[in-house]
Amino acid sequence: MLSNVGTVLASYISHQRLHAEILLAHTLAVNRAHLHTYPEQILTSTQQSDFEKLMNRYISGEPMAYLTGCQAFWSMDLRVTSATLIPRPETELLVELALQISSDSKMIVADLGTGSGAVALALANERPDWDIYATDMSVDALWVAKKNAERLKINNILFSQGDWCDALPKHLFDIIVSNPPYVTIGDVHLAKSVYDYEPHAALFSRDNGLSDIRRIISRALNYLKPGAYLMLEHGFQQAEDVRILLAESGYVEIKTATDLAGLDRVTMGKKAIVIA
Repeated sequence: MLSNVGTVLASYISHQRLHAEILLAHTLAVNRAHLHTYPEQILTSTQQSDFEKLMNRYISGEPMAYLTGCQAFWSMDLRVTSATLIPRPETELLVELALQISSDSKMIVADLGTGSGAVALALANERPDWDIYATDMSVDALWVAKKNAERLKINNILFSQGDWCDALPKHLFDIIVSNPPYVTIGDVHLAKSVYDYEPHAALFSRDNGLSDIRRIISRALNYLKPGAYLMLEHGFQQAEDVRILLAESGYVEIKTATDLAGLDRVTMGKKAIVIA
């Protein structure tokens, strides 16, 4: 038996109602206001089946962003797939800091491990005169990032596939930013929905979550201009370790910034200027 919009939504208890509305609106390709305006609209059998499948996946724990294929970040709506991490609000701190330390002049910036392209796209959108280079090991993730750039009509990003800095051209950069894998393998605090559905290659790193951060810190020195910044997102308990790694590699003016929750989230350092 086919149901109307109002009947379908009424069948979900309060804590599921919002997500049911989001998924039904997604299924019907309308906004949520449409559902309330036309509760008598009858769903086709295909629409009802598609919606029920999405709700079952949601109830099983699959993140909403993967169900709708969309996640808000900065001032953009980004397409995401299971090949990419879901962009998170705390990662916007990388964008804020890069914009704060920059001048109005044209700059060359790299985003390592771009995933869906979130950080690179936000910077490119805010600074259309900058040259942005975005890299990722995952071909599938790069495809998503490129599609986001095309859909948003952002044209000042060059995407390349490869391992961290090795995928960059032989330029010297004004800023290198990265949200690398930094979760310790076996971390018992990681949410089940994250572990079950988000790509492990983009989440986990060896050496207590510091292996990839260590490699980036070491290699980035060959790609930064003297006085240029390396900015790294990390776990809230890793800030001291990241500061030590930066100092051991010769970076200067090292500092950590906190996210909106007051947690240590991004640590940065400058490549030293050597005066002969």
